[in-house]
This record gives sequence, structure tokens and C-alpha cells, in this order.
Amino acid sequence: MKGKIILAVVIVAAMVGGLVGIKALQFRKMMAQPFVVLPETIASAVATEQPWQLTLTAIGSVTPMQGTTLATELAGVVKEIAFTSGATVAKGDLLLRFDTASEEAQLRSAEAQVDLARLTAERTRKLRTDNTLSQAELDTAEASLKQLQANADVIRATIAKKTIRAPFGGRTGIRLVNPGEYLDVGKPIVSLQSLSPIYVEFSLPQQELGQLKTGLDVQLVTDAFPSNKFTGKLTAINPELDATTRSVRVQATIANDEQLLRAGMFARVEVLLPTSHPALVIPVTSVLSAPFGDSVFVIEPKPADTNGPAGLTVRQQFIRTGRVRGDFVSVESGLKAGEKVVSAGQFKLRNGMSVQENNELTPKPSEKPHPSDG
Repeated sequence: MKGKIILAVVIVAAMVGGLVGIKALQFRKMMAQPFVVLPETIASAVATEQPWQLTLTAIGSVTPMQGTTLATELAGVVKEIAFTSGATVAKGDLLLRFDTASEEAQLRSAEAQVDLARLTAERTRKLRTDNTLSQAELDTAEASLKQLQANADVIRATIAKKTIRAPFGGRTGIRLVNPGEYLDVGKPIVSLQSLSPIYVEFSLPQQELGQLKTGLDVQLVTDAFPSNKFTGKLTAINPELDATTRSVRVQATIANDEQLLRAGMFARVEVLLPTSHPALVIPVTSVLSAPFGDSVFVIEPKPADTNGPAGLTVRQQFIRTGRVRGDFVSVESGLKAGEKVVSAGQFKLRNGMSVQENNELTPKPSEKPHPSDG
């Protein structure tokens, strides 16, 4: 029995020793081979020099060429509403009519008095020609006619003020009154906005005033229609500057044929200056922003050495950026034309790291990107 136990212990010890020996040989073989770090896959772009048109950028607000909230000038009861909310109306179109039955009756009475006074004045004028009546009686008859005509005109004016018409062509808002409702003086009826063409107003610093003149091309984009770029002309420059901000207020006119722009919209505006200058540009995605400055990873060739074959490596380079246009940014310093930079995948890199390029899956940058809603 004791001999069997000893035999089992010897067998187990031999098995453990064999396993330890095999593992030791495997570790020696692994240690003999050099440790190879696989290169990181990145996308690349070349810094190129392009002629960029000089622009002045600002944040503006869309305003109507003509816009108002129509209100009542006289009190009365609404008899007829002749428009619908959101409708397009022309200048002079009837919008709302008050109950004017009493004024119309007064006008008929006044017109009858005018007719009688006119006949009286004509008879008096004829009699004065024959020297039958005095000049004073003729003057009295003509004065009476003019007074009665004025009374009739006052009633006509009252009826006209109780008949609301569009003062200009445009689009109505949501109506604020209902038929049969009694309206006090100054009660809002509806908003009326002329949307085509339309204005955009914005401010620029006083140091840009020397570059401004009416007729310059203007482009704007809004968050409501990010894929649409609206174009127009600079049409007005304020003669005075804001004393607080030292900025000048300017106005551009946009055609807005489709009436996509609405009053009150926020807009990013660019004034296109007639000159251009060369700019060194790279994709915006190449730039790593940090509190201590912006940087890019420059791709450089790596010669073969004992650690591996020839390939590519990266070097972090600090740069100073300028203007942004679409998917591109200009580089003011720190980079040269023709240098290749990492445009995607740089967040996993560090100085001297080996990389390999793969640009097949990276979207191509554009100066006028049209992002999909997905």
C-alpha cells in the first residue's frame, strides 16, 4: 500500500516537472524574438495652398422689408373676416370689416343734405348773376355746401377706418380676432410680413468699415436650413457707429424667392470682399485643440532598423490656425505646404508612433459640406 502511494507521487511529480519544462522552453523562445508593435491605422491629408477669398463674418438677424401688426384705429364689432391665417395677400386686399350700418345710414343722410345744398348753391349763383340776390347770400349758400360735403367726408373716413385692408403685400400670421367680437381701439388683429425680398441685419467692428461698401456679395446660413446657402447684396451701412460697442450696423437684402427665411431668424453671415489671398489649408478634423494650443500629427517616413522594417511615423507639431471654411481650416504658422497630416485617428497617437494610412473609409472634406440628417 505504501509503495503504491510513493509511485503515484513520483508520477505526479514527473508530470508537473514535464509541464514546467515545456513552459520554460516556450518562454525562452518568446523572449528570443523581438517585440513588434503593430502600426496604428490612420487617415491622412496633405496641407495645400489654395486661394481663399477674404470674407467678413458676423452673426445677424433676419428682418422683414415691411412688417407690422395691424390693429384697430376705431372701436367696433367685427362683421367680416376676409383672410385666413398664413395666407398671402396683395396690397389693398380686404382683411377685416366692422359693422358700419349706423355710419352708412348717416352717410346717406349727409349725402342727401349735400345734394340739396348743391342745388341751392346753383340756384343762388344763377340769381346772383341776374342781381336778384346779394353776394352775401351766395357766399352763405356755397359755405353751407362745403360744410355739408365735409360732414359727409368725415363719415366716409370713419367707414374706411372700420374697413381694414392690407397696406402692402405679404403673408399674414395667425389671426387674433373672431367674427362678432367687440374690439377696442388698438386691439391687434394680425401680423403682416413681407418676406420676399427680406433683410438681414448684423454688426461689424469699426476696423472693418474701410472695407465695406454697398453692392458687396453676402452669403448666409441658418440653423433652420443648414444645407441652404442664401445669397444677396450689401444694401445699407449705418452712418453712425454704436458708441458702446464701436461697431457699425449694416443691412443686406436677400431675394428669398421660396420664402424660407422668416423674420427673427438667427443667421451666420459672410460678406465676400473682392480680394483673395493664398491660404495653407488642412481638414478641421486634423486639429487637436488643447488649453496650451492647437496641434497636428505630421506623418514622416521611418527608415528600417533593428526594431522593424521601413514605414511611417508621426510627430506632433503645434500650429496657429486662422479662418474656417466648410470642412477646412487655414494654418497661419507651424506647417508647410506639402506636409502630410493625420486627419482621422489622431486621438490614439503619441510622438514617434508607427502608423499606416487608410483613406478609403474617411469622408472627403469639402468647402461646402452638405451633412445628411441620417
